[in-house]
Parts: sequence; structure tokens; C-alpha cells
Amino acid sequence: MALNELIHDWNAKGCVQGDTRPNRVPLLDDETLRDGLQSPSVRDPDIPAKRDLLHRLAKLGIHSVDLGMPGAGPKAMAAVKALMAEIRDYRLPIHPNVAVRTLEADLIPVAEIQQKTGMALEVGAFLGSSPVRMDVEDWDLEFLLVTVRKAMAFCRRNHIPAMMVTEDTTRSKPEVLRAIYRTALDEGAQAICLSDTCGHATPAGARNLVRFIREDVLEGKDIRIDWHGHNDRGLGVANAIAAFEAGADRLHGSILGIGERCGNVALDQLMMNLILMDYWHGDLSDLPALAERVAELCDFEIPANYPVLGRDAFRTGTGVHAAAIIKALHRGDSALADAVYSGVPASLVNRRQEIEIGPVAGHSNVTYWLELNGFDSSTDRIERILKLAKQSARILTDDEIRAAL
Repeated sequence: MALNELIHDWNAKGCVQGDTRPNRVPLLDDETLRDGLQSPSVRDPDIPAKRDLLHRLAKLGIHSVDLGMPGAGPKAMAAVKALMAEIRDYRLPIHPNVAVRTLEADLIPVAEIQQKTGMALEVGAFLGSSPVRMDVEDWDLEFLLVTVRKAMAFCRRNHIPAMMVTEDTTRSKPEVLRAIYRTALDEGAQAICLSDTCGHATPAGARNLVRFIREDVLEGKDIRIDWHGHNDRGLGVANAIAAFEAGADRLHGSILGIGERCGNVALDQLMMNLILMDYWHGDLSDLPALAERVAELCDFEIPANYPVLGRDAFRTGTGVHAAAIIKALHRGDSALADAVYSGVPASLVNRRQEIEIGPVAGHSNVTYWLELNGFDSSTDRIERILKLAKQSARILTDDEIRAAL
């Protein structure tokens, strides 16, 4: 029987609240080199390392990359300029963008980079829009609109592609968002970005917001909508998917979800889910190497239980689980073995199911290890190792098993 006949997939039984399946493919924007580096716990890699990451992201099929904030100072400016040159010289299939405040001081460096590299560099010009931010800063709507007009006018005069980004969109009033976005579009903005800056949204909130923007603000106009989420409530990936299903075109995220506070949408988890939902078709076989490289360069440790990429993502030491996996393997059905106790195929990222021996192991775990390592699976050997495992407080290492033999 085919594997799809063995899995009753409730995820595919129709969309919630009248949604229809999107008939488009999501664009993916990587924020690792900008918002990801705003995490207080990571290290900012040097320029050669960032060049390496650019090539890896391009190979993965990422549509665009946020290269940084050139207005943050000479170091940031030099990095963005070098990465732009790398994209140009190696003809990388990546659309570059940067984050800027809606201030001329941040936009002038972008105009200079465009002139020196001969390439267009999209700006994500951000401006706080929520009542709480407006209250703290003592801003009113007229001030925001004047600021938007000035920034967009500068972009128009200097041929800078502009995306208008409202900060804290998910806690902003409809009339404020409508005024800001329409003003930006009237002044030449080519795209807009909705930001869950504080990780406030739920999937329902993401859907409601995107629908409002698509129907009420854009009124059917063909304008790209970006979704930029954070993970404070642990809903980052779910919100991004909900935003796409409701009409967002480009989804932002960072590798391993690194970013300020609880981090950004984990781009690796997002890609995995989009593939399993048949929304996006990419090759993730190089994803583990990319994630390990990001972790190394940013001095970040990948949690053992991190989905898909963590050390334990496809490991089991439980007897009943191991027995089922081994039965599938003995039938020569690797796809079945990959699915019987895993919602994500290990083969998606060029890994395999791993069976360990520990306190809750059974005879199947030990037999499998012995056969895999070229030992005769005699009753005496199985019992000797199993006894050692039951007395242990953790998974046995290969050296400990060999010593017992």
C-alpha cells in the first residue's frame, strides 16, 4: 500500500474559515544578516563569512536577502556594499534589500551604494504606527504622513525601490495603516510590509490583518505584501503561513529563528512546512550545513530538540518506536520507516532515522545496533547491553556499548 494511503491527513481536509488554497508560490526573504544579528546573544560575522552565507542562501532558492542597515555606521555600510558587489559579480539570483528608518540620513547611504555598484537596492523604510509607539514618541498621524512623504520622495528622486514598512502593524489602528500605506503608494512605494514586531499576532490575527490590507487598503491593486514576524508567543511560523494563505506574497525569516528577544520566524522551519504543505518546492538537502554554518559564525548553539536541524530531531531511544521503525526497514521500505514515528521525513534534509540504546530501549534497539555495526545479535549480547542500558540514566555511547561487548 502506498504511503499516502496509510496516512489520513487532516491537514489536507479543507481550509479554515472559507480560505481557499493559494494558487501562487510564496517568495522568501532572509533576515539572518540584519534582523537576525540584532539578537543580543549572537556574534556579527565578518564580511567573508557573510559572502559565504549569501552563496548558500542563493543555492537554497531564497528569493531575497536583507543585507543590513547601511545607515547604522561605516562598518554596516561597508558590509552592505561588499555583499552587493558579491551578488553582482557572481550573478547570484538574489534580490537585495536593506532596512532603513524613514529618514534622509539613512537613505543617502543607499543612494551611494546603488551608484557605486550599479545595482538597485530595495529599502524597507520602517516607521512606528501603533498607538503605544505613537504615545511614547509623542507622534500624531500628520507627523507620520509628512515623514512618509519625505522619505518616499527621496527614494523616487534617487530611483531607490521602496517598500513601506509599518512597525508593530499587528497592534495598529486600521485608519492609521490605511493612511500610511496609501500615502506611501501615492508617493511611489512599490511594496508594503506588515510587521508583527512584538510577536503579538495569532494566526487568526495575521489572516484578519492581511485581508484588511488586501481588500480595504489596496482595493485589488497588484502591490506586493510582505509579512515580517517575530516569535514571542511561539507562533512565528504559523503566523507566516496564515499570512500567506490570506494573501501575503513574501515572507521574512532568519535561519534558526535568530533575532531580537525570542527571535524571528525560523526560515528553515517555514521552508520545511511550506514544502510539506505543497506551497513551495525547494531542495533542503543543504539546509543542515547552512544552519551549522550560521550557528558557528554567530556563536549560537542549535538546541538538541530543534525541529529538523537539532541533534535529536530524528533520534529515538524508545523501544516501541524503534521496533516499528526497524520493522519498516526490514521490509525494505525506507519511506515508511521515515514516516512511522516522524511527521517530517528525515530524507527531506538528507538525514535518516537514528535508533539509540538507553533506559527505555527494548530488544529491537539493541538488535538493530548490533546488526548495523557488524556484530552477531546473540541473546547473550542483547541481554548484556540491555541490562547496561536499563541501569543508565542516559543514552549509551557507542564506546560504552563496545566496551560491554
